[in-house]
Amino acid sequence: MTEQVDRGAGGEAPLVDRRKKPRRAVASRKPGAGSRRGSPLADLVESMFGRDLPVALEFYDGGRLGPPDAPATVEVRSRDALSRILTAPGELGFARAYVAGDIELVGDIYAALELRHNFRHPHLSPGEWISALRSVGVGALRPLPAPAEEARQQGRLHSLRRDAQSISVHYDVSNDFYETVLGPAMTYSCALFTDPGASLEAAQWSKLELVCSKLALAPGMRLLDVGCGWGSMAIHAARHHGAAVVGITLSVEQAEGARERVAAAGLSHLIDIRVQDYRHLQGETFDAISSIGMSEHVGDRELPQYFKTLRKLLVDDGRLLNHAITRPAGESSAIGKRTFMSRYVFPDAALEEMGEVVTAMQSAGFEARHAEGLREYYARTLREWVRNLESNWDHCVAEVGLARARIWRLYMAGTALGFEDGRLGIAQILGTPAGSAKFPRRPDWNPHPVAPSDPFAVKGSGESEANQAESRAGRR
Repeated sequence: MTEQVDRGAGGEAPLVDRRKKPRRAVASRKPGAGSRRGSPLADLVESMFGRDLPVALEFYDGGRLGPPDAPATVEVRSRDALSRILTAPGELGFARAYVAGDIELVGDIYAALELRHNFRHPHLSPGEWISALRSVGVGALRPLPAPAEEARQQGRLHSLRRDAQSISVHYDVSNDFYETVLGPAMTYSCALFTDPGASLEAAQWSKLELVCSKLALAPGMRLLDVGCGWGSMAIHAARHHGAAVVGITLSVEQAEGARERVAAAGLSHLIDIRVQDYRHLQGETFDAISSIGMSEHVGDRELPQYFKTLRKLLVDDGRLLNHAITRPAGESSAIGKRTFMSRYVFPDAALEEMGEVVTAMQSAGFEARHAEGLREYYARTLREWVRNLESNWDHCVAEVGLARARIWRLYMAGTALGFEDGRLGIAQILGTPAGSAKFPRRPDWNPHPVAPSDPFAVKGSGESEANQAESRAGRR
């Protein structure tokens, strides 16, 4: 997911360079030569799926299948890989084997994932089952313990306690790891590539500017950023628009990193970063609310109440922007409990169809005024993140461990393909309180904001810039 994928916005204050040494790229090599090398396992797989494979398969018993010039090789390194796949058929078993290192993906990760099309509906005859058991041994049917990284939440679904656990699984990993993967923007959501040649940093600046412009932020306004990530949205809104910002997150590590970045930007007097659940916000009102990569974590049944809570916090002429990953119509909103994403990436998350988000907003007292889909942009964003991860592989492994680095590689590459083929979408929906007259007849924002040449560099004191914005507000 992303953008759940996608928890909240990042920021633009420069970070302390903690890279102590050059980081080597993730190891890769060309697949072995030869289109076929026989073995009991190779014979079994070929009988099930044929020879027309998009990538090469290599087995621990010496067998090999696939084209000699395959762009990627799937290495089945031990019988444990087969045990995991046989005892948890489908993507969960494959994911467990990859996370545990029983399967290796060498070469182009995107090409390797194309193998999923061949493995959708394998059917074994009784004779093939007997052959399979002879090849791998009856012991392969013995379930193995799941990798330690698999999520094990406790408590009632979407209770305060369980939501905090789910968020911690994904975000309390390593701020330095996220800095390496996300880049200087530290923005964990879809970028906006207004120029095809734009860098990731420029595209993230453009996305933050688009959100601020859609919210019509101006000096002196009060913004609530729900799921604030590492503070990028808060910093952008305060630095470039003079807004006073409250950013909330359930991740302790995110909050610590965000506060450090806010302080480095000289904006602590305008930005308040809190470890706080949105359900605990009371007695406050805001002129604008941004929810970027947050509503996916809320849950489908809780989504209407989420928007009702935000409506109570928003002034009658304010604006709400909800930026979230969506699913195609007709598919379940829940992410299956026995999926890779549910067990390793975004526990308890749900993806709504875009129309259902609009309905939930409007049933809560909002009027949807503008919506747009950005899925192609998210596909490119994820490919940029995968490139950052793979080119800094050794450093990332040192930060979070090999298993977790594998999880992020698999999840980001697979999600990029999901956006590219339309299995996932992402939508920005702008709403105002129902009946509000304070909205332009046509959009009053620039849909193609272009970033400056060095979008996340500090040009003078953030404190001075913010004071200038406050001064402009006082003259209005």
